Amino acid sequence: MKTSNLVVILTSASLAAAVAAAASQATAQVNVPKPTYKFEKCYGVVKAGQNDCFSPSNSCGGTATRDHDPHTWIYVPAGTCNKIAGGSTKPIG
Repeated sequence: MKTSNLVVILTSASLAAAVAAAASQATAQVNVPKPTYKFEKCYGVVKAGQNDCFSPSNSCGGTATRDHDPHTWIYVPAGTCNKIAGGSTKPIG
């Protein structure tokens, strides 16, 4: 097989893998609806992939890439965030 044909095949395979990865990530994104109870946003307590929405590094629920990101939040019942270790009602930092 010619080297140029091999490069085309490998590039095509890499592109297909990248598209598949992007598609699976896109389906994982959700806009989490606001709760029906009195709530507050609690920053700094989220596990990776469990955020409710928005931060400088992601735009939808379920897309946080690290645990306890100080800019990522979840909805919690009003008045409970400051009772959670590491929790803050404002972005940290």
